[in-house]
Amino acid sequence: MSRFSYYTYPEALKPLFAMKAHIDKSGLEKSLTHLVMMRASQLNGCAYCMDMHSKEARAEGEIEQRLYVLQAWREAPFYSDRERAALAWCEAVTRLDPVHGVPDEVYEQARAQFSEKELMDLNLLVIMINGWNRIAIPSKTEPNYQLPERKVA
Repeated sequence: MSRFSYYTYPEALKPLFAMKAHIDKSGLEKSLTHLVMMRASQLNGCAYCMDMHSKEARAEGEIEQRLYVLQAWREAPFYSDRERAALAWCEAVTRLDPVHGVPDEVYEQARAQFSEKELMDLNLLVIMINGWNRIAIPSKTEPNYQLPERKVA
């Protein structure tokens, strides 16, 4: 059972929604953003966010195999070099090393795949999903996400 409903306080959520709007317009691939949001949510143990982002990713064409094996992305052959760099960045930023922060080799891997602007946008994506995880986890939001109905043109 949920402890509190954070959607009761929409003003407090505006900064996270603004970050999401920026990321949506950033040019980062939707499939990549879904993988990053799923991976950060896995690392943080956010069941609600894993439920939400797996459903959204599937609705946008992501294959189940890549979602099922995401925790072992380093060993799986079906992630691109760009996705691997994004996932390594996601893990490093989510689990900041208390002494060294983000390792140089992770930064170099990311810079080989992302422009400086794209890396900033990727970093904002990781910050955003970690923020949502840190709202959903303490509120004990139950994993029962429903996809919004799609409008037929």
